[in-house]
Amino acid sequence: MLEKVLIANRGEIALRILRACKELGIKTVAVHSTADRELMHLGLADETVCIGPAPANLSYLNIPAIISAAELTGATAIHPGYGFLAENADFAEQVEKSGFAFIGPKAETIRLMGDKVSAKDAMKLAKVPTVPGSDGPLPEDEETALRIGREVGYPVIIKAAGGGGGRGMRVVHKEEDLIEAAKQTRAEAAAWFSNPMVYLEKYLTNPRHVEVQVISDGQGQAIHLGDRDCSLQRRHQKVLEEAPAPFIDEQARKDVFAACVKACIDIGYRGAGTFEFLYENGRFYFIEMNTRVQVEHPVSEMVTGIDIVKEMLSIAAGNKLSFTQDDVVIHGHSLECRINAEDPKTFVPSPGLVKHFHAPGGNGVRVDSHLYSGYKVPSNYDSLIAKLITWGATRDEAMARMRNALDEIVVDGIKTNIPLHRDLTRDEGFCEGGVNIHYLEHKLAAEKH
Repeated sequence: MLEKVLIANRGEIALRILRACKELGIKTVAVHSTADRELMHLGLADETVCIGPAPANLSYLNIPAIISAAELTGATAIHPGYGFLAENADFAEQVEKSGFAFIGPKAETIRLMGDKVSAKDAMKLAKVPTVPGSDGPLPEDEETALRIGREVGYPVIIKAAGGGGGRGMRVVHKEEDLIEAAKQTRAEAAAWFSNPMVYLEKYLTNPRHVEVQVISDGQGQAIHLGDRDCSLQRRHQKVLEEAPAPFIDEQARKDVFAACVKACIDIGYRGAGTFEFLYENGRFYFIEMNTRVQVEHPVSEMVTGIDIVKEMLSIAAGNKLSFTQDDVVIHGHSLECRINAEDPKTFVPSPGLVKHFHAPGGNGVRVDSHLYSGYKVPSNYDSLIAKLITWGATRDEAMARMRNALDEIVVDGIKTNIPLHRDLTRDEGFCEGGVNIHYLEHKLAAEKH
């Protein structure tokens, strides 16, 4: 096993990684910015290093500072968590060139899957179902672009090849709007991602967002941990997730699991990853692969009993997968609510002092959070402050436990989106299961009027 791991992240995911390391007897180094001196995991780590001032580009995105901290403390590996540098191929490359193990995929795999065009090509080779589209970059030649649009059929969506986080996307409903939309998306892509390449896909009107959790050892063995439904989204950002996804065609599910496992083996994938799909009318359509641990990984852990972070650490140490597909049994149902420090109506971030924090408890309740009474939520980073997770033998039981947990949790001093989650877990449409990706935005828009 790894000797000493530097955790190149903050907040709840840093604490999550630290706990897994401690269980395995691995020493830990916690890096932090000047704004994060009061983070909970700093007091639990074996060593701490301040890597820069509050702005993320001067601290958590500062590759030389992070590698220097690893050298200074004698760390043997670096775990990037999610966000920040987690899917930065240059970072992964520099970590390994500097003599440390990168707890994640190889740099070339991150590059392959980080470019949506090359990722889609790799998936086609592995027989993973993809959305009909331009089969590569959308040509700048107007006649060719218009022909592709006609062949795919409107509406279509133009996406930045290097995009993410809901940026660099534009829906086109009519042929006469295609060329201008392509120009605008190319300009945005160049500005946001330093890559002007765009591609075109069929725009699915009422899909669900369903993803498949995989773990692969990079030594020819890969398994899946079932699927998750992440369709409750606002501005392309996930709000509430569950596992397994309800009302999925069983044959389609079986086929997509097999394809994802094969794809991992084909590309030599190493570590934990997630294949994201749109699901409509009984069919899966690949969108992208996230080459890191996901925010919503706990729901997969709850229904399988497998610790994804510990498995990542083991694989990074050079070990093979510690279990086979036959060992993976999906048992019961799990839900996760993302608790954010934000106004529940306007969604404006609400940093500040947490005067009192009380975590809920009871059978089948898990709280992943770095909050404590007296902690000051900084204004410099993402507003996620806690993940509230429940498990039940059935979806109804998991939902009932989530309602109880949301009624019990107390975060005083700042605004949070807990009222939104209380509403969602009592919403008739969501409780029935299988809502599409537009459901939450339509619900919020209707409530405004």
